[in-house]
Amino acid sequence: MMEKAKFARRGRAWSGWIAVILTLSVLSLTSACVFNEDDGDDGPESTTGWSWEDGSDITGAAGVYGTKGVASSSNYPGGRGYHLAWQDPSGLLWLFGGHGIDSAGTEEHLNDLWKYSPATGEWTWISGSNTVSQSGTYGTKGTPAPGNVPGARDSYSLWRDSSGRLWLFGGYGFDSTSNADHLNDLWMFDPGSSEWTWISGSSRTGQAGVYGVKGTSSPDTHPGARYRADYWIDPSGDFWLFGGLGLDADGLNGELNDLWRFDPETLRWTWISGSDARNPAGIYGTKGSPAAGNVPGGRDAGSSWLDGNGRLWLYGGTGCDASGTVGWLSDMWVYDQATNEWAWMSGANAVNQPGVYGTQGTASASNNPGGLDGAMPWLDPGGKFWLFGGSGLDESGDTGLLDDIWKYDPTTFQWTWMAGSKNVNQTGDLSSQGKRYLSNNPGAREHAAVWIDSAGNLWLIGGRGYGSRGSRGYLNDMWEYVR
Repeated sequence: MMEKAKFARRGRAWSGWIAVILTLSVLSLTSACVFNEDDGDDGPESTTGWSWEDGSDITGAAGVYGTKGVASSSNYPGGRGYHLAWQDPSGLLWLFGGHGIDSAGTEEHLNDLWKYSPATGEWTWISGSNTVSQSGTYGTKGTPAPGNVPGARDSYSLWRDSSGRLWLFGGYGFDSTSNADHLNDLWMFDPGSSEWTWISGSSRTGQAGVYGVKGTSSPDTHPGARYRADYWIDPSGDFWLFGGLGLDADGLNGELNDLWRFDPETLRWTWISGSDARNPAGIYGTKGSPAAGNVPGGRDAGSSWLDGNGRLWLYGGTGCDASGTVGWLSDMWVYDQATNEWAWMSGANAVNQPGVYGTQGTASASNNPGGLDGAMPWLDPGGKFWLFGGSGLDESGDTGLLDDIWKYDPTTFQWTWMAGSKNVNQTGDLSSQGKRYLSNNPGAREHAAVWIDSAGNLWLIGGRGYGSRGSRGYLNDMWEYVR
C-alpha cells in the first residue's frame, strides 16, 4: 500500500526528507574490537557496533499502546517510517507520528506521541490516538490546551529548543477537517505540561507560500505547505527550513529550494534565499567557491548537518539538478549565514549517479555516495558528518534501499565508506536481543528515526525497509550503536 501511496504522491508533485541535527560521541567503525566469549552461533560478542535492542524482526508489527500516560514493558510503537525522534534535557527519548501501523494493525498516517526511558527500557504513550488517520485539534492559536493535538502526518520537520520544547512543522497528513494533503502548520509541544500549542500556519491543507521581501520578516510571511523538507537549528536558537515537496507562491506543487528562518521569540518567518517558484534548477557555480548566485535546486528528503561555525550543510535528496532534470541527487552544499552564500562542495551536478565506494575505511576525493534520499544523518564530536542507509543508487547503479554507512570530512571535502554493503536491498542480520556481534546489521531502510542517548550512543528505530526475513515494509525494531 505504501508503494502505491508514495509513488502516487511523487506523480502528483513531479518527484519524490532528515533527521534531527545530532551530536554523536561515536564513531570509529573501523576501530579494533574487544571480544567476550559467547556460545551462540554468531561468533563472539563485541563491545562495539550494532545491537538489536527491542521491537520485532519482521515488518508490519502493530503498536501496543497500553494506558495513556502509564509506562509499561509491554508497550511499543508499531512499525513506521517517515517519523522523527528527539531527546529532552533529562535524557528521555520522544517519538511522534509518521506513516505506519496502529493498534489494530491498520497502516496509514499516525499522530501518536511516545516517550521512552533508556533507564527502564519502557515506552509510554503520551498523546494522540492509537488509530490512524486522525484530524488535528487546533484550539486557539498561541494557546496551549490538553485537547490540542496535531493531525496524523509523516515527513514533517522538527526542532528542539534550549528549554527542551519540541517544535513541529508541516508534513503530509490530516488537517482540522480530516482532509489529507500538504501541511504548513507549526506546533509546539511542552514536555513539562504535556500540552500542544498551535503556533502559526493554517489549520487547513494546501496553503501557498507567502514570501514577502527576501531578508525581511513580517507577521504575514510563511512557508507554503510541504513535506520532507530539510531543517537545522543554529547556535542563536533560530530555526531554519529548506525546500521540500510542496506549494510555491502560486500554490503550484513541486520541488522547492526556498530557505526560511524562524525566530521562536518573535514567532516570525523570514524568506532568506532561493526561489518562490517550484522546480528551480540548481545553480552550481564553481565547486568549492561560494557565490551570491549559487543555490541548490529544488529538492526534498535531503540530509543536513550544522558545523561548528554555524554553517548549514545539505546533501542529496530527490530534486532538480543543473539542467532541471528531476531524480536522485548526490551533491553536497554549504550555506554561510554571515555571507548569505551557498557553495557546491562535492558530488555531481547531475542526477542519478551511482555510488563510488573505493576502499572501506579509506577517504578519497573520488568517493561519493550515490544519488540518495531518506538517509539518516548525524554529527560526531570531531565535526565529521555521517550517513546511514536511504533510498538511491548503489555501486552498480541499481536502485533500492541501502544499508551503507558513510563519513564526510568538511575540512577535506572527502567521503569515506565505513560499513555496510555496496549493493541495495540487503536483509537485516539480527542476533539475540541485547547482544552485540560484528555481523549485526539493521538492514537496508529509509526514513528511520535516530537520536543520541546521554552516553553518546546512536539509537535507531523503525523506518521503511527490510526485516530479517526478507520482506519489505514498516519496521519497529530498535538498534543501538556503541563506539
